[in-house]
Amino acid sequence: MKSKVILTVAPTGAWPTKEDTPYIPLQPEEIANEVYECYKAGASIAHIHVRDDQGNASMDFTKFKETVELIRSKCDIVLNLTTSGGLGLEDEVRMKPYIELKPEFASFDCGSMNWSHTTTFINSPTFLEKSGKEMKKNNVKPEIEIFDVGMLDNAKYYINKGILDEPAHFQFVLGAPGGMAATVENLVFLKNQLPPNSTWSAFGIGKMHLPILYATLALGGNLRVGMEDNIFYSKGVFAKSNVDFVERAKRIVHEFGKSIATPDETRKILGLKNSYINK
Repeated sequence: MKSKVILTVAPTGAWPTKEDTPYIPLQPEEIANEVYECYKAGASIAHIHVRDDQGNASMDFTKFKETVELIRSKCDIVLNLTTSGGLGLEDEVRMKPYIELKPEFASFDCGSMNWSHTTTFINSPTFLEKSGKEMKKNNVKPEIEIFDVGMLDNAKYYINKGILDEPAHFQFVLGAPGGMAATVENLVFLKNQLPPNSTWSAFGIGKMHLPILYATLALGGNLRVGMEDNIFYSKGVFAKSNVDFVERAKRIVHEFGKSIATPDETRKILGLKNSYINK
């Protein structure tokens, strides 16, 4: 499995709109169709956000349920549901999709931060402990999202406390305004702070997408691509589909002498417990 790279596609996110790019999928059928095309192109994991009918960030359970059911009817890609599809939401609203729908993964944003220099993204200690326990109870593996080094220290605290299990899986989010800058130096620093036996992935937001992708491969990490993080395929040129990012990442991985992990290989590498069998 050392030659395998896990490739996550994040097709929607919470912020880009049809005004930003006409190609972003926002509603359940759009998202499910896009995920299926990315799966056929080789993606291992789909990181799912949903939107309301107006295209705004949302944690609407009915939207999650419809999206998840549509994806599961099409393929067996590993599902990773966000817990951060909006700001200022009650804990139970953020946790309900993974508790009810039992994905293999859900995001665990390991701390609070000033978001985009305009507001605050709150993940209180109470919420993190509650969500960590619920994920363990429901066999949902946390994808520990790290926007800054203090969040990595928080994760180590929750590992020591037994809230998070080892081996843990980390996602380095670099370039979010208010978080750690997307530089190769920062990526190397974070990677060197990981607990032993951890698995990890990384991505750079916007124009640093490709430098972080290349550096992550060189350091032995896994990859995330998609319109949640970057809507441009190249400078001034919109990606017309998330498949564009998946296919480019796959080509680059092959040039490194590696290959993309299938969903089942991903389950083995990460020790995922929930397993939806597509019927």
